[in-house]
Amino acid sequence: MLIAGGFGAGKTTMVDSVSEIRPLQTEETLSGAEGADGVEGKTTTTVTMDFGRITITEDLQLYLFGTPGQDRFWFLWDELSQGALGAVVLADTRRLADCFPSIDYFEQRGTPFVVAVNCFEEQRFAADAVGRALDLDPGVPVVLFDAREPASSRDVLIELVEYVSRRQRSSVGAYAG
Repeated sequence: MLIAGGFGAGKTTMVDSVSEIRPLQTEETLSGAEGADGVEGKTTTTVTMDFGRITITEDLQLYLFGTPGQDRFWFLWDELSQGALGAVVLADTRRLADCFPSIDYFEQRGTPFVVAVNCFEEQRFAADAVGRALDLDPGVPVVLFDAREPASSRDVLIELVEYVSRRQRSSVGAYAG
């Protein structure tokens, strides 16, 4: 599963909060962040990826790959997305437009995704309002969560797995009918 979104949306935080292993993180000191409005206190950025893991059963493990958020690192996305079952696009309502490139990326590749609105203390918007603002296709889930909370991050991943499963069942049904 990919965890994507704009700079400072909470990708590293989400992977860290939900991974059962100590996540691999490629954080480096910022050398100049484009679009840092709303995250002025941020001092590091992901330069390759974050990696975490969740064991569902002994034979089934979910691997999490957090993508870099700055445009200059987007060349890595094609490598990280190979074989991905789905993606989470993190949205920060202080900078909602920052998640449009992620949404476009997954739509163009036909990768199922959910939008997870990272609810910072001062930011509260209804999920349906965010979905309308992002002009999402009907059925794309939008969930509110807090990336710092393991249960909240887990619930986002459950929503994604359920959405991927619904899409697969509907595509199989389309071929059978």
